[in-house]
Amino acid sequence: MKIHKPTIIRALSAPLIFAAIFSAATPAASASGHEPMSKVVNPAVPGHYAFAGQEINLDRNDMFERLDRELTAISYTHGNTLLTLKRANRYFPVIVPILKANGVPEDLAYLACIESSMNPVAISPAKAAGLWQFMPATAKEYGLEVNDYVDERFHPEKATEAACKYLKSAYKRYGNWESAAASYNAGMGRISNELNSQKVDTSFDLYLVDETSRYMFRILAMKMLMENPQRYGFTLSADQLYQPYDCDIVEVSEPVEDWPTWAKEHGINYMILRNVNPWIRAKSLPNTSGKTYRVMVPKENSLMRSKQKPAVFNPKWIAR
Repeated sequence: MKIHKPTIIRALSAPLIFAAIFSAATPAASASGHEPMSKVVNPAVPGHYAFAGQEINLDRNDMFERLDRELTAISYTHGNTLLTLKRANRYFPVIVPILKANGVPEDLAYLACIESSMNPVAISPAKAAGLWQFMPATAKEYGLEVNDYVDERFHPEKATEAACKYLKSAYKRYGNWESAAASYNAGMGRISNELNSQKVDTSFDLYLVDETSRYMFRILAMKMLMENPQRYGFTLSADQLYQPYDCDIVEVSEPVEDWPTWAKEHGINYMILRNVNPWIRAKSLPNTSGKTYRVMVPKENSLMRSKQKPAVFNPKWIAR
């Protein structure tokens, strides 16, 4: 797919916020009359870093520079990085246990962060979709239903199961997770051909198109930042993280003539139904096969911030 000491400012108008930031960050003009720029901190790149049970040596110049590029980029792309952190609190409790149950290292959850910024309804220009950004044909190959009424690429649990199948198959072929991850971006055929033709054993040593060459380093950078956001200047409180849905599960094995009516009968509206079940893609469900679908119906308290007790998936994500 496809940071300095923070200051918290609350309840100020926009002009006052900008004034406070400017006065705190910008020193007085020099005698020459030039305004000094605000300090910009370059994030540190370690000499080694652990990923999926493997210690990665970053001493080689190209390894250092490739990670430095991605860590710098996500550290200063504040909006997308903040949203990824907030959404991860909702979806990591869903996807991480599935990865573990399938024998896939939980560090591969950061691959989904890179793919979709943890947006379950993300759609790429190439029409890849969902948290794991499956193309329609690949989704069907790995057991997902994709049609005008149901698209399980947008189903967080089922799409994660499909991603596990892909990643395990790739790992079996390559014997390392970095090449499996690279194949997620470029395809197994491409990575296999390049490993053979370039006579190396890992995608770290491959000369590839820029997008694929950067891919694994984007995952590493995202892991580094999400393991310790405050180190990179991202300060969040528990109530700013997006909360997991607390839902009742209703099994549907028959056609649904009108989802808006169905939603009303179950105490919610169509908008909430679609938001919580993004795999529903139309206002009806023919379901001629009699397949059983598990529909999430959020409990009333989980829809109100004032009635929720904030849950935090990773305590390191919030300031204390």
